[in-house]
Amino acid sequence: MTRTRKSVAILVEDLYQELEVWYPLLRFREAGLKVVVVGPERREYTSKLGYPVLADTTMTEVSAEDFAAVIIPGGYAPDRMRRYPELVNLVRDADRAGKIVAAICHGGWMLASAGILQDRTVTCYFAIRDDLIHAGARYVDQEVVRDANLITARKPEDLPAFCKSILEALG
Repeated sequence: MTRTRKSVAILVEDLYQELEVWYPLLRFREAGLKVVVVGPERREYTSKLGYPVLADTTMTEVSAEDFAAVIIPGGYAPDRMRRYPELVNLVRDADRAGKIVAAICHGGWMLASAGILQDRTVTCYFAIRDDLIHAGARYVDQEVVRDANLITARKPEDLPAFCKSILEALG
C-alpha cells in the first residue's frame, strides 16, 4: 500500500530571500513532505543574491486543495507575487480552507493582499509592520506567531522556530 505524503507549496518570484526558500524546502523534504515550488511561470527564479530556484509548476496549474500548507518566503519576491491574482487567490483559498498559511519576513505583504489579516495576530519584518496593521492585523514582535492556521515569522534567524511550528501544525 502506498502512503500519501502531505504536499507543501513554496511560492517563488524573483528577488526572493535565499534562506527563506531553501531552508524550508530542504527541511520539509527531510521531514518526508512533498515540496512543490510554485511560481507565476515554470522557470528559474533568481534570489536577491543571484541563487536560482526552479519552479516545479505554475500558479495556474495548482489550487489550494492540492496542498496541506502554503509557504510565502520574504525578500522582495512577495511584492512581485501579489501582482498576480492567481497567487493571491491561492493564499486566500488556502486560508479559507483552513490549510496552513505561513509567511516570513516580507511574506506578510501577500497576507495583506489576500485580505486575511483582519483581527489576526502576526509578526513580520519590522519594515512592513505598519502595512500589516493597516490590513487589520495585531502585530507582535516575536520570532514566530501562530494564530489558528496562520503562522508568521520575522526574519531568517527565525527559520528554525518557523519551520518547527509549521511541522507541528501539519502533525
